[in-house]
Amino acid sequence: MPLKVIIKYKKIRRPPRKIFPKKAPKDRINEQIRVPQIRVIDDAGNQLGIMSPFEALKIAREQDLDLVEIAPQALPPVCKIMDYGKYQYQQSRQERANKAKQKKVDVKGIRIGFRTDDHDLAFKRDMAERFLKKGHKVKIEIFLRGREKAHQDLARTNLENFVKSISTPFKAEQEMKRYPAGWNMVIAPE
Repeated sequence: MPLKVIIKYKKIRRPPRKIFPKKAPKDRINEQIRVPQIRVIDDAGNQLGIMSPFEALKIAREQDLDLVEIAPQALPPVCKIMDYGKYQYQQSRQERANKAKQKKVDVKGIRIGFRTDDHDLAFKRDMAERFLKKGHKVKIEIFLRGREKAHQDLARTNLENFVKSISTPFKAEQEMKRYPAGWNMVIAPE
């Protein structure tokens, strides 16, 4: 009688694919420009006219510079004769300057309970006022536990009273809203 051999294979889980962030499209330079006609601008900013990329590259090489495509969506595409390394440096400086000018606004959080005492409320009110004076948005939450969830109306009035007690001028960024564990709202300085 022939012998039967049973082989069991164990399925191996395939590892998830690595997702890499997309890089910004690079500028096409020199031989990478593959269109029949381009509009050429020299390094001084003067227009040299419409010509083939081969002729423009020849002019750029004579001046020891690069041919860089600066407006690929135009018809015909616009290319400039310039030093590409210097251009990249200026672009990175411009991006860094724009990033420095952006104002980052943080959302600070203050959580009060249903039965929080007056002194604790005063302390948290002072913290909210300090955050508003510094220019931050403040997310105020009233957190309900267990049977406290049966008294939604009282929780809402507690939150309204807390917000009214804040003396620093503010505007409601997000109106009072119910979420599963209670109520919250976001205020911002005026």
